Amino acid sequence: MSLENKHYDKCLFWLFPAFRINMFKTLKDFNLNNKRVLVRADFNVPLNKNGVIEDDFRIKQAIPTIDYLRKKKAKTILISHLGDPQGKVVENLRLTPIKKKLEEYLGVEILKADDCIGRKVENQIKQMKESEVLLLENLRFYKEEKENSLEFAKSLAGLADIYVNDAFASSHRSHASIVGVPNYLPSAAGFLLEREIEALFKVLKNPKRPFVAIIGGAKVANKIKAIKYFLKNADHLLVGGEIANTILVVKGICIGRPWPSEQTIEDIKEVDLTSTNFHLPIDAIVSPNKEGDFYTRKVAPGRARTDELILDVGPETIKVFSQIIESAGTIVWAGPLGAFENPLFENGTKSIAEAIVRNRKAFKVAGGGDTVFALFKFNLRERFNHISTGGGAMLAYLSGKKLPGLEALKVDKD
Repeated sequence: MSLENKHYDKCLFWLFPAFRINMFKTLKDFNLNNKRVLVRADFNVPLNKNGVIEDDFRIKQAIPTIDYLRKKKAKTILISHLGDPQGKVVENLRLTPIKKKLEEYLGVEILKADDCIGRKVENQIKQMKESEVLLLENLRFYKEEKENSLEFAKSLAGLADIYVNDAFASSHRSHASIVGVPNYLPSAAGFLLEREIEALFKVLKNPKRPFVAIIGGAKVANKIKAIKYFLKNADHLLVGGEIANTILVVKGICIGRPWPSEQTIEDIKEVDLTSTNFHLPIDAIVSPNKEGDFYTRKVAPGRARTDELILDVGPETIKVFSQIIESAGTIVWAGPLGAFENPLFENGTKSIAEAIVRNRKAFKVAGGGDTVFALFKFNLRERFNHISTGGGAMLAYLSGKKLPGLEALKVDKD
């Protein structure tokens, strides 16, 4: 049986109750009254230089699970990471802004801990009343979180009676709060996790053709694997952003620029540039810096000087990509096509987003922090069928890979 077929069988439970009963449990499978419920959320939201949340999309998506737990009189304990403090306490990465947003949407006071483990936290939980919500401090203040420490997972598990994974965006990572805690507690999928899989399964199972995948942004090492998958399974693959620039470097088209890791180089060498369904930028907008305060100009990517940054796709690329998008039946998008934060370099990302929403017949899915933020900036988010909270997790799932966070929730683990 192929990997895709195995993955298909394992996903059927989301659509058919018999599969769900045998594989994962949900919130509705538990008596939650007066139970301590540890919810792994993903509140990793963008902050500006003043520590103000720029986009609270991920926080909003967690509200249905928290609301349900409150109505069922559970004692809800929320855990999440924010940024990457490298295992140290970083004051501007505390979850205080998250607490304030949660209070705004839930309309109740949210309790806040100064740590995520330890005696003080345990005492706070002991004093909780039913339907109260306690937000613990940034998990990544401990290096043991990313290291998937057994002891750290046990410490988290000791705080609760039930574990809920509602962090789809982090479920492709083997971190202690994602894969370790379920080993020690009865576990369930939260409502957000369910919604994500139900929507993405429509793409994985039988996408309406033509199927168009669009990949941009950074995180080249992760996305190159998805590119190889979509080259085989999508009708068209459109690539832009930093990942396109890196491919052009490795393929010898853009000279004199930094090279990626050895493994990424090997992966890129396997990409067939001559494939008729593979589309790279044919022109680009370049400038000596991301501010564009000296000049900007349009060139073929291979003709950009080594002292110039490639910061957006050009008008001819937008035209070609838009024509392909116009005929699509299914569209998956992960990663902006340029440095959209600067109005000088937003045209590629904005134009492609507008081309996608003009196609009313297509099933449209987008994911990833930068992509979601770009759609928020351009006021186009509501016109997609599904906005995923996680770009990396979304691409991994749609590529037929097992997500560690989902595997950890299985009732009968392999």
